[in-house]
Amino acid sequence: MHALSIPTWIIHVSSVVEWIAAIWLIWTYGEVTQNRAWWALSAAMLPALVSAMCACTWHYFDNSPALEWIVTLQAAMTLFGNFTLWAAAWWIWRSAQPEKIKD
Repeated sequence: MHALSIPTWIIHVSSVVEWIAAIWLIWTYGEVTQNRAWWALSAAMLPALVSAMCACTWHYFDNSPALEWIVTLQAAMTLFGNFTLWAAAWWIWRSAQPEKIKD
């Protein structure tokens, strides 16, 4: 746990808490608007949350070489999360487009 300073730990932990709050708020917005695209965004945010938790876990255990697999998991979750966030953003954009008038 000594790998990071106290201020850095505060930033890491508060970022994870902030991300959890954002997921919850976006999910709630989806419920209020009954727009599933916003629910998809909140679900798409989960891999990024897992990535952040991997980073905190690895630092908590002083960047132990025995846990280097967590770094690989973090990288994979970041990559996967970027794609899920892209897909959710596309879905929100698509749902905001006006319906085409059918002849």
